[in-house]
Amino acid sequence: MQQQTSNTTESLLELTVDRVVEDPNTDTWILVLSRTDGRTELLTIWIGAAEGESIRRALDTLVTPRPMSHDLIKSFGEHFGVKTEQVVLTNVKSSTYFATVYLESNGVARAIDARPSDAIALALRCRAPIYVTQDVWDRRGGQNLNAWLSKLAPKNIGTQEV
Repeated sequence: MQQQTSNTTESLLELTVDRVVEDPNTDTWILVLSRTDGRTELLTIWIGAAEGESIRRALDTLVTPRPMSHDLIKSFGEHFGVKTEQVVLTNVKSSTYFATVYLESNGVARAIDARPSDAIALALRCRAPIYVTQDVWDRRGGQNLNAWLSKLAPKNIGTQEV
């Protein structure tokens, strides 16, 4: 599925979270995104441990006794009538990705800059689609990680239930 951003004519590719994996060598996690059109290429983003855990909890639909930050943001949105429309990975510079969260309230659309990990954690909770610009997709790094990812322990992998 291809969408158009609201302020540009650049096409977008829809993504889904394939998995989130704890890197055993560092205090980081790897967010693995795949295209929804069935193509096998992946986009990988290294993220912090807290963000990785938050995404894993969203994928596994785990409920915490008290709301985590992304749950709180979702709750604010629901309470004040703000809908998370979509998340777009908009840029990559020196292996650092950038994202925009598109919101709507009472017919007014807003775009907010965000870290991809926070934007995706929110999108998963709000069931909002996740997109990447064609330019960012073309410039993604780490395209041949399937063999490396397959060696990581399955206990560290969150998978999305549909």
